[in-house]
Amino acid sequence: MTNHISDRLKTLGIELPPPGPPAAAYVMAVTSGNTVFLSGHIAKQDGKPWVGKLGLNIDTETGKAAAKSIAIDLIATLQNHLGSLDKVKRIVKVMGLVNSASEYTEQHLVVNGCSELLFEVFGDAGKHARSAFGVAQIPLGACVEIELIAEI
Repeated sequence: MTNHISDRLKTLGIELPPPGPPAAAYVMAVTSGNTVFLSGHIAKQDGKPWVGKLGLNIDTETGKAAAKSIAIDLIATLQNHLGSLDKVKRIVKVMGLVNSASEYTEQHLVVNGCSELLFEVFGDAGKHARSAFGVAQIPLGACVEIELIAEI
């Protein structure tokens, strides 16, 4: 069987980084039955938390880029946990937390950065249910945090 997801990543010019360790007392991925739950991943820039608040010192397009970078990290965690991305039958659910000023209302557009990349990488299997929330703060001051649930 060919590793078509890896081929699609290469076509998109995406090289998966080594998966990051948890930042506290949890694991990055847990499988229960045919479902994989990924812990929240924060946006990183140059290996450090991508700090900021949407609507205050980060605009929507920059937030969308941060969410896209998280999608790449989520995919890397899936790859590390499963051994092959071809085991993913479907991305089921994505939940995005956006560090937002109280009047900011474009969280859904920020999280599109993650969702759109998952569609590109996994095709129809990347189409998922989703929530996007504005929150007062995210650990380490990160601008975005996203978690993912996948079926295998």
